[in-house]
Amino acid sequence: MNCIAFMRYEDAATAIDWLERAFGFERSEVHEGPNGGVAHAELTFGDGMVMLSTAGENRLGLKTARELGAVNQGVYVIVDDGIEAHHERALAAGAEVLQGLEDTDYGSRNYTVRDPEGNVWSFGTYRPE
Repeated sequence: MNCIAFMRYEDAATAIDWLERAFGFERSEVHEGPNGGVAHAELTFGDGMVMLSTAGENRLGLKTARELGAVNQGVYVIVDDGIEAHHERALAAGAEVLQGLEDTDYGSRNYTVRDPEGNVWSFGTYRPE
């Protein structure tokens, strides 16, 4: 089974640019929606992927983190090499630090940030077996 996170943004086009700059994601596919937003986008990081769209371009009525005023989930991304450099890149792009770079008792080095639209992202070296 494969799991892929999906997220809604007020401005998905700007979010895609920021996610590339801040976290090193690469756009795989971006499809424009009928209202001029992003109907569907796929961003890759190593062998992982997230999907996203502009909130108004979906039929599900899903809201953005900002519209909800809270988040109850996040995305964890495995960074095999250079977690310190990855952390610095995210900070330079303006990511809001929720938990700074630290070592955990389960053998990971990780950090957690919030993107400009309020979504929570964790990055670390922990790779579940």
